[in-house]
Amino acid sequence: MDKETLISLINNNIKEGIHIVDSQGKTLLYNNTMADFEGMEVNAVLNKRLLEVLPSLQGKSTLMQVIATGEPIIMNYQTYFNKDGKQISTLNSTWPIEKDGKIIGAVEIAKDVSIIERTVNKFLFSNGYVEKDNKKDSDVSAKYTLDDILGNSPEILNAKQIANMASKTDSSVLIIGESGTGKELFAQSIHNSSKRRYKPFIAENCAAFPETLLEGLLFGTAKGGFTGAIDRAGLLEQADGGTLLLDEINSMPLGLQAKLLRVLQESKFRPIGSTKEIEVNVRIIAITNKDPFKLIKDGELREDLFYRLSVVNLYIPPLRNRDGDIEILKNFFVKALEKKLNKTISGIDSSVINFLNSYSWPGNVRELQHVLEGALNIVENSGVIGLEHLPYYMKKHFHNQIADVNIHDDEEVHTLNMLENKKIGLSEYIYEIEQQLINQALKINGFNITKAAESLGITRQGLQYKLRKNLLQN
Repeated sequence: MDKETLISLINNNIKEGIHIVDSQGKTLLYNNTMADFEGMEVNAVLNKRLLEVLPSLQGKSTLMQVIATGEPIIMNYQTYFNKDGKQISTLNSTWPIEKDGKIIGAVEIAKDVSIIERTVNKFLFSNGYVEKDNKKDSDVSAKYTLDDILGNSPEILNAKQIANMASKTDSSVLIIGESGTGKELFAQSIHNSSKRRYKPFIAENCAAFPETLLEGLLFGTAKGGFTGAIDRAGLLEQADGGTLLLDEINSMPLGLQAKLLRVLQESKFRPIGSTKEIEVNVRIIAITNKDPFKLIKDGELREDLFYRLSVVNLYIPPLRNRDGDIEILKNFFVKALEKKLNKTISGIDSSVINFLNSYSWPGNVRELQHVLEGALNIVENSGVIGLEHLPYYMKKHFHNQIADVNIHDDEEVHTLNMLENKKIGLSEYIYEIEQQLINQALKINGFNITKAAESLGITRQGLQYKLRKNLLQN
């Protein structure tokens, strides 16, 4: 691949800013995204020294720091100005480029957070916002209840029962589950089933803000605390009497986790720049899509905060483990999407239904909804959703499943003679026989996982496990 093709691919397909310089700080690669962030022209930066085109970075350029030290700088919040005086705020990760033991340059990947910063600064410093006491409950409210969470599988019914019991208390809740399982729906449902339902429900994603902005957003500020600061209630104070939902709690910096722990323990905090403490009555619901014990081991989540949040621990099962719920969700989404898109379909082909039931759904309920919405967008009115209406990655998965079965159909059935002649070991013999039986059951039952599992005398989850295991081994 030539250099021009590579640069074209980077410019057209990567949404993060990329800046590569040599050991002297001369720009070797500067993509369109980075140019948009900084309000610069690519040609005005290429082959020029970094500090010549961005003199405001003198003494604080992360690229030049990495070249000087040889140490990477990860997730660094940086504010500087372009040639026109426009302020730029980015979240950067920068690495040295080495060859033959020498540093020959550095590469930086940046995400523009200027818009987020301006929004938060407006919240923190502007008098244009309506004060807390004048806000209507509808401005900060939860709209979902437990009745909106569909499914009859034992797994989801158990989760709903725990959520219902949690709603009767004021204890903190930690919700754990994969992306797309509906964790925020459960959080809103807990709030709406509790005695706090007429009080504020405020949700915030901890991964959306740098540490300095997140602290002010949560704890608020006091006038005179720093330049430009005014008295501004943070989210903890705004949620007083209600519920504060903190999504991706593991993305909160450890220092802020310690401050949050104190709020949970003492129900009071001190806004930035204030000498007075504020008492609050707020329920904290936290969410993570990762294993909390691994997060603790990796130093991303304080152990003491985990146990304080886990007074009630709610696990939301992935869709692949919710036997029978795909059919319920499918019917609901199709009906809702027909109304939304002003379109009516005649049905879904049986091959598609069988495939939907056998697919592992890594994106869970959200993925199912998006797949069906995509299919309804391209199917003709009064048409039938077929395999051709599924997204490319799913069609590829389906055809690989068919091909895997066809390969096994032609394989030789092993006999005792083969064992005696040492052509195959007993464990391999048993494995191959099992695979042949599984593939026959799938083919006979039209790749319906539930029916195939019944014919084999095992659970649906057991068959899915064997299929995934076989796929990894092959």
